[in-house]
Amino acid sequence: MNHSLHTRYRPEIDGLRAVAVLPVVLYHFGVSGLDGGFVGVDVFFVISGFLIGSILWAELDTTGTLKLGAFFVRRIRRLAPAYLLMAFVTLIGAWFVLLPFDFREFGQELVAATVYLANVHYFNDAGYFDQASELKPLLHTWSLAVEEQFYIVLPLLLIALARWRAHLPVVLIILGVLSLLGCVWMMTISPPAAFYLFPFRAWELLAGVCLAIAGHRGGLTWRVHAVLSWVGIALIASAVFLFEAGDHFPGLYALVPVAGAVLIILNGQDDNLVNRILCSRPALFFGLISYSLYLWHWPMVTLLHNYQGAAPTLWQIPVLLVAAIAVSWLSLKYVETPFRRGALPGWRLVVIYGATATALVAGALSFAFSEGLPGRFPTEARPFIAATRGFIQDWSRCTRPQNGAWAGIEICPIGPDGPPRFLVWGDSHARAFKEGLDLAASEADAPGLLIWHAGCPPLLGVLKDELVSTPAQEAFCARSVDAVAEGLAATPSIERLLMIGRWSYYAEGTGTGADSHNWITLAARPDGPLTPDQTQQDLFIQALEHTVATLAPKVEQLFVLEQVPEIFDYSTRDAARALAFNRTDTATLLATTGQVTRAALQDRFATVSAALTLIEQSPGITVLDLWSRLCSDTHCSAVFDGTPYYFDNNHVTNTGALLLRDVFTPVLVGQ
Repeated sequence: MNHSLHTRYRPEIDGLRAVAVLPVVLYHFGVSGLDGGFVGVDVFFVISGFLIGSILWAELDTTGTLKLGAFFVRRIRRLAPAYLLMAFVTLIGAWFVLLPFDFREFGQELVAATVYLANVHYFNDAGYFDQASELKPLLHTWSLAVEEQFYIVLPLLLIALARWRAHLPVVLIILGVLSLLGCVWMMTISPPAAFYLFPFRAWELLAGVCLAIAGHRGGLTWRVHAVLSWVGIALIASAVFLFEAGDHFPGLYALVPVAGAVLIILNGQDDNLVNRILCSRPALFFGLISYSLYLWHWPMVTLLHNYQGAAPTLWQIPVLLVAAIAVSWLSLKYVETPFRRGALPGWRLVVIYGATATALVAGALSFAFSEGLPGRFPTEARPFIAATRGFIQDWSRCTRPQNGAWAGIEICPIGPDGPPRFLVWGDSHARAFKEGLDLAASEADAPGLLIWHAGCPPLLGVLKDELVSTPAQEAFCARSVDAVAEGLAATPSIERLLMIGRWSYYAEGTGTGADSHNWITLAARPDGPLTPDQTQQDLFIQALEHTVATLAPKVEQLFVLEQVPEIFDYSTRDAARALAFNRTDTATLLATTGQVTRAALQDRFATVSAALTLIEQSPGITVLDLWSRLCSDTHCSAVFDGTPYYFDNNHVTNTGALLLRDVFTPVLVGQ
């Protein structure tokens, strides 16, 4: 078999790299109309699988084995020099731009990226209060990590099955199908896992590998029919222009760009207009710089966003694009190409890479375990900088019982040890008050329990559908609500119950101000006592009444915390950045985003106020007042005496929770 026919240079694949990288870059730069530009990464996976699969299969088919050392040295030559330079330059930029908490986070990102575990790091960090993705300078390295993890497993698998090469394609196809099915299944449980983790992305690379092996074994000339090229480019274009980022991707949607890339490669040697464009000089230029362009463009966007507190403006986009192209060309010419074609022995390259990576990791670890060097920024900004860490609590005492009334539900003791005398039940607002509740309970010598789930209404009789939750999370929310009623009945030591929630969110169905894009829909449970087909406001009122009526008989006293007033456009991270870079001062901040008038809150809280007034008329039920602590007669504020009480527009910081802890005294000692 003529292996050279299948391993020779194919210029249209470099052109396909351009089709992959340009939508990603333009999407990240915020160019409108390219909402699905992120699918370029999926095209890259197919290309990578095809090229590396071709090389590995040719060697395995010829020699019966693989030289792993030589393979990994080639990977280092190809990837490491440009990455290490980008990482070092980004580190310098981060020193000047990132706030201390973000700088510490960047140190962890840098360690993970350098050891090709960035995808695992970002999966572990994904969550309700994860920092916005557009502010993480090394987020894009997750895809490089997926590739390298794949190329650790693939050669080992090929060697292990070398004696059964005739059946190897079938094995790889089966593994690819299992990976795809796993991806689709994981989308219903944990979309971040499906997005970031290698086992659920492997099928995209395996599509390229299987295509390469089929070509080698079948003697394909990569000429089938022009229609394949046209369908392939149409599939990729439709994904780029029609898809949107969200919890539906990857899953089955990723089949569209993957199939498009496979069809283009399959017919890549055919003489048609699509392939001629892919082989044109502009396409080849962007294809050749694609790796460097992918590496360099994202840190430029994120560091600028961190500095100016907003995405690139319309006039900044072309400047960024030109800069990214120029830097990428320089990187290709003076870094990628010299190392890839250089005569530096493999062992020396590995030693240099190891030493450089170790130094980079050591420096990054020192940042990750530091306080992020707050002295780099003005004194006026430091209280706000400290508040950016104000949503990190100690959950080491929490457990998840395997049996009993609380089975499968995480319960967190607060206060001193002992049988719990009170229960705090709520959503992320209950989490926000955890440190204050814990200290207040210790001071009152009152053991208690805290149960919270982000975005899960502490309401009986309803189901919820939310923008940021999966069906599995929604089902778990429903089970956890049931467990609270069962747990109260089975824990006679609990005398008092405190309910904490973002009531306005559940009553109105949307966030407000800075989080107005968030939405949640409540529905009466089909087998429950609530009336279906009501407005959300009416359903909320009925659900709150039903909840307190059901739970009040199970305890001596039931308390409902009045929700903290929403400061519509406030964010402590945005405030800290604005003050750190002298875009504003504290007085201006407080007069603008740092406060909101009570009049502006009236419409937002009308339904909630009516519901709380209604339930408080029942005996044994008390609404705890917060607004008198956070509002004057005319305004509600996020900052008091220079101290931020709020983390974002609706959650208090740990400092705020500690300073407001006396609000909970009636819950701890009874009244």
